[in-house]
Amino acid sequence: MMKVVFPGSFDPPTNGHLNVMQRASRLFDELWIVIANNQLKKYLFTAQERLDMVRSLVADLSNVQVTIWEGLIVEFASRIGARTILRGVRALADFEYEFELGMMNRGLDPGIETLFMPTDAKYFVLRSSAIKELAMFKGDVTGMVPPIVAEALRSKF
Repeated sequence: MMKVVFPGSFDPPTNGHLNVMQRASRLFDELWIVIANNQLKKYLFTAQERLDMVRSLVADLSNVQVTIWEGLIVEFASRIGARTILRGVRALADFEYEFELGMMNRGLDPGIETLFMPTDAKYFVLRSSAIKELAMFKGDVTGMVPPIVAEALRSKF
């Protein structure tokens, strides 16, 4: 059974995130979406709010689990028996950062591989920070995030 871990802050989850989740669920037997809760990061949504949104978005995908994790992602992967970490990338700048993370994770656990999956081209420019800023200024984010996320953003601002 091939398990994959897809970690991220998902603050908020975007259409690009959802695109990668849906595609990965078709490629792997089991997809674990891991909501990062890094004490050094400032989030707009709580870990529980992000968990609830992502669970709602993937409710129709029977082979997907969603959880919160505060430690090293390689430790989580090892704990559930996954040997693969999946990272979504939009652009070359993303790849550089994600490649460094992948190399660090490989140094921590050489038995865990990192795979990179580009989002569909139509989600190429979706960056959570830009979406939050747009929402803060009452801009229309409906084409960038799923409807439940757009509503959550409206209620935050």
